[in-house]
Amino acid sequence: MGPPARRSGALRTLPTQLLTTGSAALGGGLLALLHLPLAWMIGAMVATATLAWHRPVAVIGWARPAGLVFLGLGLGATFSGPVLAAVSGALPVLLAGGVIAIATGFVVARLFTRLAGTDPQTGFFCAVPGGVIVMAMLAQDARASVATVTLAQTMRVLVVVLTFPPLLGWLAPHGAFGEFMATRQPVWWPGLLAMAAGGLAMAWPLRLAGLANPWMLGPCGVAIGLAATGHLPSGVPAVLLNAAQVAMGASLGTRLTKSFLLTSRRLAVAAVISSVVLSLLLTLIAWGMARLAGLPVPALILGMAPGGMPEMALTAKALELAVPLVLGFHLTRTVLCNLLVGPLHRMGLKLGLL
Repeated sequence: MGPPARRSGALRTLPTQLLTTGSAALGGGLLALLHLPLAWMIGAMVATATLAWHRPVAVIGWARPAGLVFLGLGLGATFSGPVLAAVSGALPVLLAGGVIAIATGFVVARLFTRLAGTDPQTGFFCAVPGGVIVMAMLAQDARASVATVTLAQTMRVLVVVLTFPPLLGWLAPHGAFGEFMATRQPVWWPGLLAMAAGGLAMAWPLRLAGLANPWMLGPCGVAIGLAATGHLPSGVPAVLLNAAQVAMGASLGTRLTKSFLLTSRRLAVAAVISSVVLSLLLTLIAWGMARLAGLPVPALILGMAPGGMPEMALTAKALELAVPLVLGFHLTRTVLCNLLVGPLHRMGLKLGLL
């Protein structure tokens, strides 16, 4: 057992965690009754954020990683052999989309810097749609303001999560992309638990290597390997995917405290405005790319969307919008961000683009 002070602190935190989790689940359930896209995540986020304005909030430490494990398994299970071949055939489009999405950071960085009053270097890492964790890590390496980048990237994810699911849920046809859709596997709990154990074993070295989203990528890789070779033992039940949504929504909501928003009002406004501009720009680009490549427009819009990989993959899963293709876009962008953002940042400084 740990020291008495640590045990006492944990006991004081437990009621807050239970209240936060209960509120998040209730918020998600209420929106699910309205049949809204991504209801469990958005409802949990809004409920947790509302609670955070009035009292301290906290999420159980293992909730989000556990949710990401089953989300990764659920996403990887959609990669049957033919689906994996179709996604591999679209690899040139995935690479082009990733490079273009990163390059839009140069376009939006000037706008963000002017609105937020930050230095150009920090503004660049705030504007590039590379994910909260990845961009915070790269900003730290470049000695930019990590706190500012984290806040701006968080606000961008919130804007995307609150706008893209309802709009695509209203406008896009569901389940109409046969080449990117795999047959759903029935749930077999022993097989599912074995997959989760294998996913955790794969996730741990990725975490030690400092890779972003290891709890999702490790299980996703395991499930892809099993699904593509025809050895997937089980599907992932909807109740676990809904629980994953609640965990991620609550984690986002805990960041939206009153002090967080009120003390960074100018930065938050700049992040919202630049996120809207970035979203519109990438949506237009995605529409053009889809037309040229003969790929489904809704899936490319979601794949190019400047949201986080778990959130956008969940949206694709909920709307049945070619999940493997959307996940492929965001995985490719994550890899390219780690390879290209640093050199592009240095080149932008030299050329006076930032």
